[in-house]
Amino acid sequence: MIEYELAGKVVLITGGTGGLGSATTRALVSRGARVGIVDLHPNTPEIAARIAPSGVAGFTADVCDREALDDAVAHFCERFGRVDVAIANAGIMGRGSTLHSMPAPAIEKVLAVNVNGVINTVKATMDQIVANQGQLVLISSVFAFVNGMGAIPYAMSKAAVEQLGRGLRVELAQHGASATTAYFAMIQTDMIRNGVDEDPAISALVSSTTPRPLRKRLEPDEAAEAIAHAIEHRSPRVIRPTRWTALSMLRGVINPAIDTRLTRDLGVRALLGKLEGRSVR
Repeated sequence: MIEYELAGKVVLITGGTGGLGSATTRALVSRGARVGIVDLHPNTPEIAARIAPSGVAGFTADVCDREALDDAVAHFCERFGRVDVAIANAGIMGRGSTLHSMPAPAIEKVLAVNVNGVINTVKATMDQIVANQGQLVLISSVFAFVNGMGAIPYAMSKAAVEQLGRGLRVELAQHGASATTAYFAMIQTDMIRNGVDEDPAISALVSSTTPRPLRKRLEPDEAAEAIAHAIEHRSPRVIRPTRWTALSMLRGVINPAIDTRLTRDLGVRALLGKLEGRSVR
């Protein structure tokens, strides 16, 4: 049974022109929602109009800029009258590297977008979410609970998003609002194609450390449908593929053993050695 009817609701999505963002927009529009997408892409308004001319509006803004996000919320409230749901989807991965060889600006950029950008999105929309007893949806990752070697800042950021989502779920309850945290494995988007598939060392690291059943890729539309379903049911969390659920639940028991094995794996050491010697900007 649907607890939260999306028809007529107004949803704001950051990173809305990307693979997951645009797929989620389509999934929500098909359920009768009106959607405002926020993205760095200069053609965001035109992209939004192509998705659905009457039900989707676009605003170009950087999630690292709180003032710009406030302007976006004001813009969408003027257009649609309110914001009921905010989806903090914007995120970056950065180039694979060990933390030892990764320069501070590269680390700071990932954390700025993936952590501060999410907090900015939450703060910019919070008044609307509370007033309308709406929902916040935070896009975390299975990297929130697996070893982040080779991409430590990204894994750190997704663990931070997990904690933000858990805390908000409790804090918003008194207002009749809620928060959902979404944990996805790799989705077939440009971020994964550029950050994993086109990087032989990272691709090899993923293949050698992740069991084959857990390497299943998601299509953007699959992840988008999972997000829409979670909103309709005010779910505290959603994990896709669902086969990652067991590892999430047992992480406290399993992860120490996994980490110990990885520290002794000569193949993993060799791959990390390749990452150690690369130049990252």
